[in-house]
Amino acid sequence: MKREEVLIEALPYIRKFYGAKIVIKVGGHALVDEHIMDNIMRDTVLLRFIGIKPVVVHGGGPEITKLMEKLGKKPRFIRGLRITDDETLEIARMVLVGSVNERIVSLIGKHGGKGIGLSGNDGKLIVAKKKAKQRMEGEEIDLGWVGEIEEINAEIINITAEQGYIPVISPIAVDREGNSLNVNADSVAAEIACVIKA
Repeated sequence: MKREEVLIEALPYIRKFYGAKIVIKVGGHALVDEHIMDNIMRDTVLLRFIGIKPVVVHGGGPEITKLMEKLGKKPRFIRGLRITDDETLEIARMVLVGSVNERIVSLIGKHGGKGIGLSGNDGKLIVAKKKAKQRMEGEEIDLGWVGEIEEINAEIINITAEQGYIPVISPIAVDREGNSLNVNADSVAAEIACVIKA
């Protein structure tokens, strides 16, 4: 199909969603393939150029695991949740807020968009509380610095999106005492979509 045909076919959808916000959740496994990521971010920038306001939320589980193993730390999970002690939290912050978020913002820039990297700590974008202990085989297990979302500050997302930026959000939250918490990226994407009415 030629580009002109694609645009003509897409026109009713462009009209329908012009000005709308959408949340794009990029999973940790897609992040490992540079070609896939390049295509996703190219399409994300295209959405912005046609008047749709994308908000990107990303994970990074495989990259966190890879760095943990490289540093000689064995990842542990309970019901799909990463047990996050102090050291694991620091690794998660380095990967999510640092390398992954910066890489996505750079790819957006490569395709002519204006990405802005944010974490839940920025302006209390994602406020969470420490997740309750999990019962497993009759034993209560503390997940450490794993959070459960309490509140999303939509104002930060809306302001950046209205200014022509593509917010790129990493799933590190903050609690009411100012501690960082590792939060599930799928939960972050779903909560943000609800709050910004995507």
